[in-house]
Amino acid sequence: MPPLPAASLSAPPLHYPLDKQLPELGSAIEVAPGVMWLRMALPFSLDHINLWLLRDRMPHPEQAGVLREGWTIVDCGIDNPATREAWLKVESQVLQNLPVLRVLVTHMHPDHMGLAHWLCERWNAPLWISTGEFQSAMLACSGLSNFGGDPTVQFFAAHGWTRPEDMAQVRSRVTYYPGMVPKIPGAFVRLMAGDTVRIGERDWRCISGYGHSPEHMALYTDQGQILISGDMLLPSISTNVSVYAMEPDSNPLQLFLDSIGRFEDLAPETLVLPSHGRPFKGVATRLAQLRQHHQDRLDELLAACIERPHSAHDALPVLFRRPLDVHQTTFAMGESVAHLNMLWLDGQLVRHRDDDGIYRFRVSQS
Repeated sequence: MPPLPAASLSAPPLHYPLDKQLPELGSAIEVAPGVMWLRMALPFSLDHINLWLLRDRMPHPEQAGVLREGWTIVDCGIDNPATREAWLKVESQVLQNLPVLRVLVTHMHPDHMGLAHWLCERWNAPLWISTGEFQSAMLACSGLSNFGGDPTVQFFAAHGWTRPEDMAQVRSRVTYYPGMVPKIPGAFVRLMAGDTVRIGERDWRCISGYGHSPEHMALYTDQGQILISGDMLLPSISTNVSVYAMEPDSNPLQLFLDSIGRFEDLAPETLVLPSHGRPFKGVATRLAQLRQHHQDRLDELLAACIERPHSAHDALPVLFRRPLDVHQTTFAMGESVAHLNMLWLDGQLVRHRDDDGIYRFRVSQS
């Protein structure tokens, strides 16, 4: 594996056109003509998600040749009373007495998918999403997810996280996903890489992404140079990239790094609308920062594995310099395995299973 491209020391800093403005709960800020920014609360340390309203028009389902004016929603928030109340406030104060025409979801994670069923039913609006994300959401909603239960406990134990009290909590997380996404719409319109979706006056190109979720779709338009990046490109935190029990030998970090390369050809003045953090400009700078971040973590892991073999659990203090609770550790473990797997599958590390059944990674002698 060649070194990842380093961040340029001369790269300009990110620019935040709206400075520190944030939309209040249930209200919106117009970030471009016909593009509204909403912000909903989340009950995690990452305490918010950005959602987007796009002015739209679509053929009337019952009147040939008639276009209906309305809105496309991009991402939904989790399903809980507070988020439903916030959407009702948006309905009364932001939608201008126009209907929701469709609900578009970038990917299946709870903060993006949770209320899709409620919004689709409330407005009799179709769900637009990629097949990989729709099917993964259906599995997770039924309890067959990567977020908890016995398979996840066994996966974590194989990578060195065996503390009984922690494993009891992980086992109980089998309800984590359906607790925030209790239902999935029964039908959907498929989004595919390279598709063009006409929304209002703009054509949006679907840009697929992998590593963070099964088949993430970002949206880019040349008309105004706007990228709705979902979780693939965030301004101040690195996107979670994890290995899960269902695909234990996967290489999601390589998939993620390959995927963000698809944003390299975007215009320098592109306004990035991320799912977390503030809208920003500086795609090239942020791509370089993310690549450097992961290269640094890979280098640190290699150095640690020269000293002694490491399990993914052993590697947590190498990758994360702050205390982690059990919820945070579940994501950190996935990240740790992702970085180790990338080095292992590239031949820089050798993996073996010790007498305790734990995978250890050491530097290859070849």
